[in-house]
Amino acid sequence: MGLEKSEKIYERAKTLLPGGVSSPVRAIKPYPFYTASANGSKITDVDGNEYIDYCLAYGPKILGHAHPRIKAAIVEQLEKGWLYGTPTELEVNLAEKIAGLYPSIDMLRFVSTGTEATMSAIRAARGFTGKNKFIKIEGGFHGAHDAVLVKAGSGATTLGKPDSMGIPGDFTKYTLQVPFNDIEAMTSLIESNRDELAAVIIEPVMGNIGPILPEGDYLKEVRKVTQENDVLLIFDEVITGFRLAMGGAQEYYGVTPDMTTLGKIVGGGMPIGVFGGRREIIEMIAPSGGVYQAGTFSGNPASAAAGIAVLEVLEKENVHRILNAKGDELRARLSDLVSDMGLDYNVCGIASMFKIFFGDAPSNYQEVLKCDKEGYFEFFHRMLKSGVFLPPSQFETNFLSFAHTDLDIDRTLEAYEANLK
Repeated sequence: MGLEKSEKIYERAKTLLPGGVSSPVRAIKPYPFYTASANGSKITDVDGNEYIDYCLAYGPKILGHAHPRIKAAIVEQLEKGWLYGTPTELEVNLAEKIAGLYPSIDMLRFVSTGTEATMSAIRAARGFTGKNKFIKIEGGFHGAHDAVLVKAGSGATTLGKPDSMGIPGDFTKYTLQVPFNDIEAMTSLIESNRDELAAVIIEPVMGNIGPILPEGDYLKEVRKVTQENDVLLIFDEVITGFRLAMGGAQEYYGVTPDMTTLGKIVGGGMPIGVFGGRREIIEMIAPSGGVYQAGTFSGNPASAAAGIAVLEVLEKENVHRILNAKGDELRARLSDLVSDMGLDYNVCGIASMFKIFFGDAPSNYQEVLKCDKEGYFEFFHRMLKSGVFLPPSQFETNFLSFAHTDLDIDRTLEAYEANLK
């Protein structure tokens, strides 16, 4: 599998872009492949190599690449223009669809990225409560803004320390952390900080180090303790929104937060972010309230058109029932394969999310760190040479799309068997 053209492009790119890429996760060593096109379940690089894609742009492409219904909606909008700087009925129509599917959302604001959505949700929570502190989960990823880029510690609860150069310590001094699936640590931290605590933000399924699932009634217990202590609960469903079910993880697990952030799938592959919640909270957002948020590309008509199209396809074609069943089957066959090979690895996942952990099945970030990261990366390269594109890190989720066929899955399992040896 030759990558000569990709290597040449990388030589140019690394002189112009940091690491030769526009986002760190794409910096595959020794150099990434550069994509020329994608369609359905496949992605093709500039050298003509075709891969079965389980990265799917890190989650948005639930229907696969270049879905004709979404493409038609975007093209139709492009004929009318793709940026106005004025309100459109499209954004109102999409907002109505989202609010109708998420009981936690009475009102919402469109932004352009998941990072913007979580940043704005935390700002809104602080503005509404008049408090500064918030809790996040160790290893939870909520975008690349200063307050959430926090290094995980090793204790039961940890104070925030910047996880990136260029972030003053003062920016994260109000960021507290607890391990996932530890309700005792969560309860203790909330109760000891309740007078200064605005919110808890949590991925209901940990997607950027996993997937790691909530155990038992963990989410319901988090909801209970936040309500008892008058602390807002924010579900970051940028990954799980419309992935587990039409109503996201909150529908799947039967837990209603105060606020929700969305992105990825809801844009149909176009840039988008959403933060929403109870009416009295979101009415704090400017111009109706004193919490400022703005963006030139917010509510972009092309993104809104794509978002409406993807939600209509998800509903009309019963995608989640079919796709989630396919995910169950894939995980079961992978688990059987790992067991038959006598490997001390574990298959984890939910709905159309899956991953093989090179170690014990983790329940939190500290346990994920014990997995064999180097061994996984070597395996990733073997799979790539076999024509299967997985996320290039032990800490990222694999995704199935509606476009993956039974033949795709059979070929993928053959590659797993050959490359796990």
